[in-house]
Amino acid sequence: MLDVQFGGASDFGKVRTNNEDAMGSFIPASRHQARSHGYLFAVADGVGGLDLGEIASSTAISLVIKEFSEAQEGTMLISLLPRLIQHANAAVHDRILEPKYRGKKMATTLVACALRYDQAVVSHVGDSRCYLVRDGKARQITQDHTLVNEQKKMGLISDNEIKESDSRHVLIRSLGPEMFVSPDTTAITLQPGDALVLCTDGLHDEMSKDAIAEIVAQKKSADEIARELVTRAVEIDGGDNTTAQVIRIRSVEQVGMYRGRPYRLPSTAL
Repeated sequence: MLDVQFGGASDFGKVRTNNEDAMGSFIPASRHQARSHGYLFAVADGVGGLDLGEIASSTAISLVIKEFSEAQEGTMLISLLPRLIQHANAAVHDRILEPKYRGKKMATTLVACALRYDQAVVSHVGDSRCYLVRDGKARQITQDHTLVNEQKKMGLISDNEIKESDSRHVLIRSLGPEMFVSPDTTAITLQPGDALVLCTDGLHDEMSKDAIAEIVAQKKSADEIARELVTRAVEIDGGDNTTAQVIRIRSVEQVGMYRGRPYRLPSTAL
């Protein structure tokens, strides 16, 4: 049976007077629901400098959590998550059309991670990230939808130049501005002892993968780890809102696939 420990933390930082980050989760209420739906964790970062970043991020989180909980039992996560993000994009876009927000602009990033059996599916838009920490090392699962990351792919800019670039936060994809958006989606096979970290750029701008892995490797609860990650990032700079969710994998349920449907292997059947 998939068993996880999870926690989250968020901080305004030292400069902002409001928090445009948002996070949420769906936790199954039973063993049956853990197999029919699974777990969902999500982090969003309302785009600073626009009018209603906090409205955009909270709208996106609320939508994906609600629709995940209402999804048909056994829906494949690899197809469900990008669909939910597309719906979240439409919800944020539609809010701009409400009379009270007419003439305003809003946008948000979103990274969502669903877990079931021994699989995690990560889908995202923008530069909020997911890291997999395994055997003391962190691996970045998502790739930022930013101008500088596209330049890096084309060999036009180095990692060191990205850190110094004034354009490092310029997004080329986000939820809200357009009617349609294309999320990137990745599937991961989980192992006991793995940890997943979802975070906004207020954290990953200030902390390297090695620093994140070092904190996650501590024998502390997921809540304590999340608070320490956020606190450390704010101490380093604190110029932005900072949010982290930490999901620790304590055990998994290995499954096989037949015609796109999972089945429990005989050695793991209860």
